[in-house]
Amino acid sequence: MTHAPFIAVEGPIGAGKTTLATMLAGEYDLPLIKEIVDENPFLDKFYQNMDDWSFQLEMFFLCNRYKQLEDTVKEYISQGRPVISDYHIYKNLIFAERTLKGTLREKYRQIYQVLTGDLPKPNIILYIRADLETLLARIFKRGRSFEEEISPAYLQQLIEDYDTAMASLALREPSTVIVTIDGNRVDFVENKEDYAAIAAQLKELMK
Repeated sequence: MTHAPFIAVEGPIGAGKTTLATMLAGEYDLPLIKEIVDENPFLDKFYQNMDDWSFQLEMFFLCNRYKQLEDTVKEYISQGRPVISDYHIYKNLIFAERTLKGTLREKYRQIYQVLTGDLPKPNIILYIRADLETLLARIFKRGRSFEEEISPAYLQQLIEDYDTAMASLALREPSTVIVTIDGNRVDFVENKEDYAAIAAQLKELMK
């Protein structure tokens, strides 16, 4: 665990992770680590046929995020500099546990443990929790073509998986502070007071 604030913003697809992380990075002059999404060459194929393309998709994400976090350690964390990321590496397991089956899932778990075992984990997580209706509206609003293929059933399952994962992280990493943001009620983009409340809470935690 790192002592300098290492903040991760998390939540299911469409929750507004990157938006909030970007706003907070600007507010507090923090380096921003953004996950690579659009550059994944398997995304279109995955949403059209999850069974055939899930392993390639998950491995691409895992390797890219591993490299990003390795660089983050060198450039910021090892030098005691705070940093904010729009994901927690643990999200790889959240997705892979749902999309992979059998021996592929077991292989993936092993690779994940080898790659991430010695990586520093965020000590502050801002978890944006939102229901299906809210997420679908936000996904529609941002208009990424590949996301139009996401089934509501898959997204609903992801909401539940995220709740389970956050509860698991709270038990396994008790020193990590998890702040849950009600994404149905709190609109940090349109409502300045909502955003200011989140920013103030984070400022306190960073002390």
